[in-house]
Order: sequence, then structure tokens, then C-alpha cells
Amino acid sequence: MRWVRPGVSAVAASVLCLGAACEVFCQSTLHIPRRIPSVPILSLPGEDPTWRTVMIPARDHAHLEASWVTPREPGSTKCVLMVHGIGFNRSAMKNFIPLFTSHGYKILIPDDRSHGNSGGDLVTYGLLEKYDAIDWAHWMRSEGCQTIYGLGQSLGAAILIQASAVEPVFRAIVAECPYSDLRAAGEYRVQQMALGLPEWVASPLSKVMVESAFEYARVRFGVDLRQVSPLADIARTQTPILLIHGLEDTRMPYSNSELLAKANGRTELWLVPGARHVNASATHPVEFNRRVLDWFSRS
Repeated sequence: MRWVRPGVSAVAASVLCLGAACEVFCQSTLHIPRRIPSVPILSLPGEDPTWRTVMIPARDHAHLEASWVTPREPGSTKCVLMVHGIGFNRSAMKNFIPLFTSHGYKILIPDDRSHGNSGGDLVTYGLLEKYDAIDWAHWMRSEGCQTIYGLGQSLGAAILIQASAVEPVFRAIVAECPYSDLRAAGEYRVQQMALGLPEWVASPLSKVMVESAFEYARVRFGVDLRQVSPLADIARTQTPILLIHGLEDTRMPYSNSELLAKANGRTELWLVPGARHVNASATHPVEFNRRVLDWFSRS
């Protein structure tokens, strides 16, 4: 029976390796390296909007920070909340500033919690962030915004969809490259990292690692990521949502937006030829601007 010991040792080593991999995945899922924004770059050369830094406390007392950008002409009451994707900060949305200020919109661009200069130790994929978005909308209302729109990319898009199902603070939303289901998105990412492994290994591995991350977040931090479901939320929202997704998106396949569009008849879907992840405005800038402004103006 000498062969038993090496066999047991191999199994034990495999379990330990899997456990270590799950731990790394769990930590990297919840704790994202911060990119601290350089706020002055939000004022683009040749543009003349004014901006200032604003702060509010989140409902769990985390510090939230944003840039408030206003056009020169006074009296505008239409506003846009722009929400960036995971691993970035509010500077990632700076290229949209001229589009909106040139049409009289005021803009609020927050750092998501656990990103940039905002506080919070965990990324919760919309579980807490949706309330941050709602609270920012309330702040915008206090600043004279009578009509508030939302533009989000990737995680930011999913956050706005989830927020719209909690409270109808947005007149309309543009959501670019959102995920429809957090579990499915996580499993897809794990399988991307496991390239080279056969499907019969990669598929169950992805399920184990994502479920481990969910359970780790619940036990360690009291955060139930199983509750995150943009698909369920979009089915019950009354907010008009324009879904935009690149046909060449390999980070978040466009099938996510197709599922979201099917769940609610008030949505519209634009699948963008040649566009990668959150790349529609760079690939088709004129059409992107036209569709976004038209969606806001007729909602």
C-alpha cells in the first residue's frame, strides 16, 4: 500500500493549492488597487467648465468624494451622474465632460467606494454602491438639479441599474458594458484566467472559486454578494435604460446586455460593431454622442 501515501499527499497538496488560489481570488475580488485621481486633469484644454471637489458620507459612514463640473451658463437644472468601472477612478470619465457641458448639463463624477479618493475597504459590486449612487443623486437635487440622468461604464453601469430598482432618482440611464449576473461574470473571468485548462477542469474550478469568494465575503465581512443581480433589478425598474455593448468585448461579452434588454421592454440595446470593452465612444464617437444625447432628451 505504499502507493497510498503519495496519492494522499498529492490530494492534500492539490487541496492546499486550491485553497491558496481561492484565498488570492477572494482578496483580489474584494480589494482593488487604488488609482488616486489627479483632479486637475478633469479640466480639459480648450474647455471652460468650472469644477470643485465635493464630499458626502455614505450610509455606512465611508467617505465619498466626487468632482462637480458645471457649464459657464447659469441656471441649468439638468444633470448627469457618471460612474466609472472597476479598478479606475473618476478621471476615467473625463472625456465625456465636453459632450455634456456643451449641451448645458451639470456633471457629478464620483470615485466609487474603495476607489480613488473615496473611502470604503471593499468593492461590493453594487450591493452598497447603489445606495452611494442614490445619495449622490440626492446631493445633486440639493444643488438645483431638477432632472438627473446616469451614465455608467462596466461596474458603474451595473451600479446604476441596481440603483434604479431601489429608488427612481434618474430620468434615464445609459449603461455601457454592464454584467447581467455577478456569479456568471465571475465564473467567466476565472475561466479566462484558466486558459489552457480543459473545459471539464476550468468550469467546475470557476464555480468553486466564485462560490468561495461569495462565502468568504459573507463570513469575513458580512457582505452577501449573492444578492447582486442587475438582471433581476432591471426587470422591475421603471427607468428607461439604453444599453450599449461592443461586439468585440472579451472582458464582458455582449450577451450580458442582450439578457438585460430582454428582461425589460423599456430598454433599448445598441450593439456596437468593432467596439471592445467600454470602447463605443472611441470607436463610433459621433454615433455614440448622438444616441446618448437623444436618449436623455426624449426620456
